[in-house]
Amino acid sequence: MRKILAIVVLLIIPFSFSYAQKDVLKQAKATLKSGDVKELQKLVDKIIVNPETKDLAETWHVAGRVQQRKAEQQMEKAYLRKPYDTLTIYNSVLNMSKYFLICDSLAQKAMKPGKINKYRKDNQRAIVADKGNLLNGGIYYYNHSLEGDTVKLKQSLDFFKTYIDLTISDMFAQDNLLQRDSVFTQVAYYASLAAMKVGDYANALKYAPFAEDDATVGQYAMEFIAQSHQHYGNTTAWLETLKRGIEKHPQDDFFFASLIDFYGENEKYDEALEFADGMLAKNPDNYYYLFIKGFLYQSMKRYNDALTFYKRSIKANPDYAEAYSNVGLVYCLQAQDFSVKAVTDIKDPRYSVDQANLKSFYQMALPYYEKARELKPNDQTLWLNGLHRVYYNLSMGDKFNEMEMLMNQ
Repeated sequence: MRKILAIVVLLIIPFSFSYAQKDVLKQAKATLKSGDVKELQKLVDKIIVNPETKDLAETWHVAGRVQQRKAEQQMEKAYLRKPYDTLTIYNSVLNMSKYFLICDSLAQKAMKPGKINKYRKDNQRAIVADKGNLLNGGIYYYNHSLEGDTVKLKQSLDFFKTYIDLTISDMFAQDNLLQRDSVFTQVAYYASLAAMKVGDYANALKYAPFAEDDATVGQYAMEFIAQSHQHYGNTTAWLETLKRGIEKHPQDDFFFASLIDFYGENEKYDEALEFADGMLAKNPDNYYYLFIKGFLYQSMKRYNDALTFYKRSIKANPDYAEAYSNVGLVYCLQAQDFSVKAVTDIKDPRYSVDQANLKSFYQMALPYYEKARELKPNDQTLWLNGLHRVYYNLSMGDKFNEMEMLMNQ
């Protein structure tokens, strides 16, 4: 399902017309003063690739100022209520931010420890003033990408990752920009989301970790991390991420289901139980950890042990519908196993005893399935098939018919 990104940031329209002129290339300096952005852009296109100038901080400072001026020209139009090009603003701010980062990195290499380069202060000011438009641009391209439109999705990713790169860069380390950014983790999630959409697992792994503790999107970011490790065949990192996901986001079934599938397919039950015991050692009354251990025992067909831990889970959380459902399921599985051994010859005196024992399993399952239905009436996966089976085996005609009707809807 395609998500629509929804952070709203007002179009930021700063007006700073003072430029640091010292030590800028003479020709660029003259053109920048004249305001002829087209001519200056032609010069910039040459100097950023020329071997003699491409490694100079000054080159990237000028290139960034040109992009800043492009954005300001459109913002001036917006301020004067004239037609303006929003995408020019977004893309100019994106390029300006990238160029200033390069400028700062090159300039700082020449500085003594503890000293700050001459470009940083002015360039920081320009970036902070326009930083919100990186978010606006990323959201715009993401929300305007059609299904399978990798071009716009990659453009969206470019905006989001530049936003993150700026925030965590050395350029802003002393200003605590990261600590002051209230939407940082969400933007990191957006970057990882766009990366996953285009199959860019490297960038997903780079940016998703910044979002994994977010209360709203953290579980999805961790899913991206796990999926990316799995894509690269890094089983150790994948398993570690699944385990952390269970602890951090127990409400997300992805981590639990993936881990249990792995242990089951590879018959690593001892390792699985060790993991469950480790979690319970930290929190012995955690209903979800108790449920996990019950599920592991169920997968091993150690049904009595499974029932013990499911019932402990219910005791820890009497409203946990999934545990009630699984108790009902285990009783039904026991009934199934018993039926294979039960006497089928009605003339055999043991027949009535075995039928009574068989029926007792369904009688024990009944209240648990009904409780699961009571707690989550809209989640039929927890009780519909179970009650259908139980009502049938207990000859509860009216209730069985109700289940039949629900199953045929």
